[in-house]
Amino acid sequence: MHNVVISGTGLYTPPNSISNEELVASFNAYVQAFNAENADAIERGEIEALAESSVAFIEKASGIKSRFVVDKDGILDPRRMVPRIPERSNEEWGILCEMAVAAARQALERAGRTPADIDGVIVACSNLQRAYPAVAIEVQAALGIQGFGYDMNVACSSATFGIQAATNAVQTGQARAILMVNPEICTGHLNFRDRDSHFIFGDAATAVIIERADQATSKHQFEVVGTKLLTQFSNNIRNNFGFLNRAAEEGIGTRDKLFVQEGRKVFKDVCPMVAELIAAHLQENGIEVAGVKRFWLHQANLNMNLLIARKLLGRDAEPQEAPVILDTYANTSSAGSVIAFHKHQDDLPSGALGVLSSFGAGYSIGSVILRKR
Repeated sequence: MHNVVISGTGLYTPPNSISNEELVASFNAYVQAFNAENADAIERGEIEALAESSVAFIEKASGIKSRFVVDKDGILDPRRMVPRIPERSNEEWGILCEMAVAAARQALERAGRTPADIDGVIVACSNLQRAYPAVAIEVQAALGIQGFGYDMNVACSSATFGIQAATNAVQTGQARAILMVNPEICTGHLNFRDRDSHFIFGDAATAVIIERADQATSKHQFEVVGTKLLTQFSNNIRNNFGFLNRAAEEGIGTRDKLFVQEGRKVFKDVCPMVAELIAAHLQENGIEVAGVKRFWLHQANLNMNLLIARKLLGRDAEPQEAPVILDTYANTSSAGSVIAFHKHQDDLPSGALGVLSSFGAGYSIGSVILRKR
């Protein structure tokens, strides 16, 4: 069995950012138009008037202040409120492939590797562009990687589950190095007309190079000390969009074909589960919680991260102990914890321990213990 390291990370950030102020102005314009158009029905009690959103509400509920998106105009148009992403021909690289390749090139550069050094590609994300062929094989072709590729989906935990799968492949000698990428266009499955969730998501792509420790040459190495995964079925976060929708005669346009969640239930259920899993994982590896210098947590909600860190540490975490990027990126699903890792790793000294953790629909939770080399 080979020892394994993460030797490079990469990040693709879309060029467009939407502030809370811009998002609220668009949402409220839609609400005002809806309420005016349906004033009589509202007065008769047949339908309820929609409530407006506010910057204060968003920031208190989530800690999010802005988000990067692949398309800004379509989202902010009150008559549309959906990103405008034109379809591409089958002869063009898909948009998920394009984003993944951009992040991958940065990860390869930080790892000091070329596509010739990579034996496999895993695309791990919440929403895949199509059923087949696998986006991973498209990324493999776009980069000129020889070997294999496959897609996987464990919602917001896709990256940690992908790291675990890549680690296994390298440990057992199936591959010298694996490229694991997380292209997330979360705005494509978000209902921007739902006050409770219209602010949650942003778009981004991340990439991680996982390789044999004895062959790694990068200055950015983190030993994979261990991985631990957990899933428990729950309907509290769900998206029912899929290929069988067209086979049903009813419900094709219903809201559950987009992201839906029971936010309060998720908060109550998931926070203790994550803290307990990380604590157990550290104990299994003989590591005291106090010995962990950094927690790169899934970036879904500031209040969740604060509570998880508090449960683990027995106190409020210092900003550098559990870095936050969701204030500017929002929830980027599987990419979020990797963005935090990518942006907040270089200052750690050799030997420092960190935990990369994700949690989301499923429920699914992943924990990866890392040691700076």
